[in-house]
Amino acid sequence: MQANTAANVETSVKQRRETQEKNRRLLRAWLRVVLFTLFCLVLVGGATRLTESGLSITEWKPIHGAIPPLSVAEWQEEFDLYKRIPQYQEINKGMSLDEFKTIFWWEWAHRFLARAIGLIFALPLAYFWLTGRVEKRLKPAFIGLLALGGFQGFVGWWMVSSGLVNRTDVSQYRLATHLTIACLIFAGCMWILRGLSMHSAQAANVQKGRGFAALLACLCLFQIYLGALVAGLNAGLSYNTWPLMDGSLIPGDLFLQQPWWINLFENPKTVQFVHRLGAYVLLAVSLWNMISLARAVPGTPHARRSVLLFLLICLQAALGITTLLMHVDIHVALAHQGMALLVLAFSIAHWRGFLGEYPFSEAAAERR
Repeated sequence: MQANTAANVETSVKQRRETQEKNRRLLRAWLRVVLFTLFCLVLVGGATRLTESGLSITEWKPIHGAIPPLSVAEWQEEFDLYKRIPQYQEINKGMSLDEFKTIFWWEWAHRFLARAIGLIFALPLAYFWLTGRVEKRLKPAFIGLLALGGFQGFVGWWMVSSGLVNRTDVSQYRLATHLTIACLIFAGCMWILRGLSMHSAQAANVQKGRGFAALLACLCLFQIYLGALVAGLNAGLSYNTWPLMDGSLIPGDLFLQQPWWINLFENPKTVQFVHRLGAYVLLAVSLWNMISLARAVPGTPHARRSVLLFLLICLQAALGITTLLMHVDIHVALAHQGMALLVLAFSIAHWRGFLGEYPFSEAAAERR
């Protein structure tokens, strides 16, 4: 009797494990689609910025705006709205309707992808939730990401509105906020995906390795924030030499504006220099992370990941230098932005790898 009961419990636990793993496979596939769409969204956003297209749509129409102009009259209406803002009057005055369409399509594509990611995230999540495929521990995280995504839509318009009245471009503060939130959503999805994936049973020095991995992920995100400030100020279009900047390793006139700290956000020279310093710090920390893990836990997946992460950061640094030397060529600049997301994703996966996969808590409940 007891043997039969034990066998039934074991069978039940096995079935629960199989069901959970099947559900996790579905969630992983969905999250990969979400991550890919987010990646495309950020790249299109970067292209929108590089082509100075972000102010071409001057109204926020979350629902109706999904449909582009379908007639000559509608195109002319959009163009007339654009003619009212300073960017047209001071920079693009005299542009043709066809030229306007070029910048319009970049911004429309960016907004279309933003709407699409909302549906790609929310609808499958609702299905998985209602059919019991979302584990209880993940529900707060998914709700948080959904809320952050909704807030990001508001931040996007808040950013655009900064360039419609007294400026010819958007505020670098708001641009950096917009990109950072997008990266937080991207990182959150990656964190959950990694936790739902299979992990190696090989252990690592958690005290040392986890701390370095967390530091690297935070530095990656901060470096992206600094890059957004550079983009917002068009700081990459000046001082296009490396390793020297304005003829020296540490250029002068970094703190001309008062108070001194405002230079960190509004002085293009200072912002570019700080972004360079951030790259050096990130490279140094990733090198030390690789060396320390090679010594502490040689041959483990954690050590191997640290090598790949270091190589990705080296490649990203090379792309950054090339972007600078080529005066922000759009193709190289977009490669630099895309690689930043890949480095961030891998740094998050590296950090999450030290924590192991989400345990099968239902099995423990059965044993009790």
